[in-house]
Amino acid sequence: MEYVKLGSSDLEVSRIAVGGMSFGKPSAEFHEWTLSAEETKEMIAFAYDLGVNFIDTANQYSGGTSEEYIGRAIKELGIPRDRVVIASKVYFNEGKLSRKAILREIEGSLQRLGTEYLDLYQIHRFDYDTPMEETLQTLHELVESGKVRYLGASAMYGYQFHNLQIIAEQNGWTKFVTMQNHYNLLYREDERELIPVCRQYGVSLIPYSPLAGGHLSHRGWSTDSIRSRTDRMSAAKYDRTKDQDIGIVERVAETAEKHGVSMAQVSLAWLYAKGVSAPIVGATKKNHFEDAAKAFALKLSEEEVRYLEELYLPHKVQGAR
Repeated sequence: MEYVKLGSSDLEVSRIAVGGMSFGKPSAEFHEWTLSAEETKEMIAFAYDLGVNFIDTANQYSGGTSEEYIGRAIKELGIPRDRVVIASKVYFNEGKLSRKAILREIEGSLQRLGTEYLDLYQIHRFDYDTPMEETLQTLHELVESGKVRYLGASAMYGYQFHNLQIIAEQNGWTKFVTMQNHYNLLYREDERELIPVCRQYGVSLIPYSPLAGGHLSHRGWSTDSIRSRTDRMSAAKYDRTKDQDIGIVERVAETAEKHGVSMAQVSLAWLYAKGVSAPIVGATKKNHFEDAAKAFALKLSEEEVRYLEELYLPHKVQGAR
């Protein structure tokens, strides 16, 4: 396994992260394909044995049971707290990023995860209803209190992230060191503004949906898996551009055949070629992690990167809205 420092922090993480959206109690309200507590434990144990030390989740994933299952797994597996980097998020809750909401939600996340601190606390979206100063000052106080080590952000517009960093800088508050944005071969809109802003501030990219909900890991568009049949969130993000994107999927398949590797490895290798630090891999099977862990060893040529990219057409903005 390879490791990388996140932004200006001293967090050294594996080049892939365990995506916590795959864990938790299945429900029609969230996802029907998530893994049980015992399955979560098995997946985390397998990933940890591969050298994966980075786990990402959120307060609202599966109604909080994702955090519960992850915390229980770490404890039962006897993984030392300082050997794993735990990240969670706040926003999709009552009050969004208000001071009251953040102070309430951090306590809930810590309790569910069974830890005294989070290594990385991320704002899940930009809050249009709360003054940025209120959010940033509250987050800074969490860092000063020791409940949070570093701050991260997730999908938003470039100007919003720029403004947040400027306000934090002007007030001497903690700035963000990571951006968990929506980024893959089928969705590249953040290349316009958000990613350049991240580069400007030395912020590490840890994108979600690196395999576009699985579309970049197999030929064709759909499979017979439970997730493929029931994942409404993925369908909303990708199905409307299926006709223009299926050609990109085929080029991933061709490149994979050329190298004798999986399509997932090619898709992740493209992200590494674009400077991504650690994609969030939402795996539901052990071989998904095993496959992903090999991706950083695949070095795509500049010509191959261009070949994978050239069919892309602008997409409707997702996530930042």
